[in-house]
Amino acid sequence: MSDGLTNLADAFRRDGAVVLRGVVSSSEIDILRAGIDSVVKAPSHRGKVASAADDPGSFLEDFCRWRDVPEFREFVMSTRLAPIAAELMNSVTVTLYHDHVLVKEPWTRQRTPWHQDQPYYDVEGRQNVSFWIPVDPVAVESTLELVAGTHRGPWLMPRSFLDNQAKWFPEGSLCEMGDIDDDLRRDPSAVRRWALEPGDAVAFHMLTVHGAPGVAGPQRRRVFSLRVLGDDMVHAPREWTTSPDFSSVIDSRDDRRVAGEPLTGEWFPRMWPLGD
Repeated sequence: MSDGLTNLADAFRRDGAVVLRGVVSSSEIDILRAGIDSVVKAPSHRGKVASAADDPGSFLEDFCRWRDVPEFREFVMSTRLAPIAAELMNSVTVTLYHDHVLVKEPWTRQRTPWHQDQPYYDVEGRQNVSFWIPVDPVAVESTLELVAGTHRGPWLMPRSFLDNQAKWFPEGSLCEMGDIDDDLRRDPSAVRRWALEPGDAVAFHMLTVHGAPGVAGPQRRRVFSLRVLGDDMVHAPREWTTSPDFSSVIDSRDDRRVAGEPLTGEWFPRMWPLGD
């Protein structure tokens, strides 16, 4: 492992978030742009508009599209982010969990609220990483914001973005988010945010508290996010519908989601080591 990647892995384990400069090639960015634009034209039944009807812009999300969008499949099966993920997670293996498309159109004022990702999911463990990959330049005023150190826990109550409802864990069963904005006013050094160019990516732990502003200008903000799992991540069945809802995508007898065991099968392919 190079000294640069060693330093990034140390920072990832300390802060739960790092920026990776120039890790996605220009041809891969073109591929992702084409895939994102096809999703915008034809969202799946899992797609949703996560902004209010009176928002002058629009915030579109869609999930689990890598199998039906050829450009995403091509990227997922060849990206050099997989061995980077292995180093960041200190994991021998890297398994695909899911992809996530996030598009904020110009003048979108909807903020992505502060949240952790992992409480929305059906997996448990510590070795994981999410890659946030913009295909447009992202000014620091519109970029992903992450709170360093929050990946160490605790798990915080996941709530729906528009109406703040606890649709996952029962009310009172997890700690509440608290006033992150007030915390950051008192300690602004805790926030991690970077202006980004196409080719850059942010890597963060699924428990790192993060959010994002709207887009205060004429620039689109198209992002492809890739979530991957390491050696210790296992299936954790939930009594509720998770986000994303994997019950609506699993269509193969080879896909195994057994409590306490790693995810395997066509929907959860091994990305690293190659050939496994």
